Amino acid sequence: MSSPTLLNRLTFRQLQVFQAVHYQRSYSRAAEQLGLTQPAVSAQIRQLEQALGQPLFKYAGKTLHVLPAADTLALSTREIFGQLSRLQMNLSDINGKITGELHLAAVSSAQYIVPYILARFRARYPDIHVRLKVCNRSQALERLAEQQDDLVIMAMVPEDEHLTVMPIIDNELIAVVWPEHPLLETPSPGLADFARHYVLMREPGSGVRNAFEQLAAFQKVALLHRIELGTNEAIKQGVMAHLGVAVLPRLAVRLELEQRLLFELALPDFPIRRSWCTVYRRERFPTPVAELFLRFVREHLPEYQQHFKAPLSPLPSHGVACLPIAP
Repeated sequence: MSSPTLLNRLTFRQLQVFQAVHYQRSYSRAAEQLGLTQPAVSAQIRQLEQALGQPLFKYAGKTLHVLPAADTLALSTREIFGQLSRLQMNLSDINGKITGELHLAAVSSAQYIVPYILARFRARYPDIHVRLKVCNRSQALERLAEQQDDLVIMAMVPEDEHLTVMPIIDNELIAVVWPEHPLLETPSPGLADFARHYVLMREPGSGVRNAFEQLAAFQKVALLHRIELGTNEAIKQGVMAHLGVAVLPRLAVRLELEQRLLFELALPDFPIRRSWCTVYRRERFPTPVAELFLRFVREHLPEYQQHFKAPLSPLPSHGVACLPIAP
């Protein structure tokens, strides 16, 4: 008897509002996300609770607590909306077009690989709309925990059995200095020699900074002379201006190394080897578009790996240029 009652009384709008509240853990933030008023959100949740016959959330002071029924409903809701997304893709496929949205987050160092991948993906699926958020590692981990995106692209993935991880591209972190830097003439320089200079770094929470600081701590080298700059580009410019030395992803300085504007300094335990990976939480079922993107990346991994290891050269435009589709 309960199934007909739910079918007759539940609405997709109620489930959409519920998803936002469950994710945001806040009525006001859910209202902001959906472009609704807080009373409208409260009314939708109240109607949903009446249809289910049990409460989903309760307040203790100013804190919104999620009740067991809400977690159970959240799993079913993700499946329902996932099936709707698959239906949309299947119907689009019948019409010869695959449509949908792909929400990605990428750590800032991954900005050197993600555009290359997206250009090829969009050339193959021009009707899929891509939204990309670039952030530092701490922000990426927060977005991953809160399931704000379909996929996160990052290195230094935390060990967590609840994460599904697919390595895609090697990420080598190297020490760089300006041309004619005295360390280039120093026989067998060590990290302690490197750290005597001003070291240009990203903000706390950056994955590159975390990896470098871990290695310095392992070698018992104090990083006393630091200058924080907000972007890898600012750090590159700082090194070329003789402001200091730095550790950066090799792909971030490919052009500068080839043009001899920067030089790689050989240090013990360098390069620091990591991999950029696609990551999502296992309890978040990948949307059909996310599954399509993962399959596309997996199929083209050899091409990506070869491209990023080869010397820089202009890309062939055939089959890659993303042009708007005429209506």
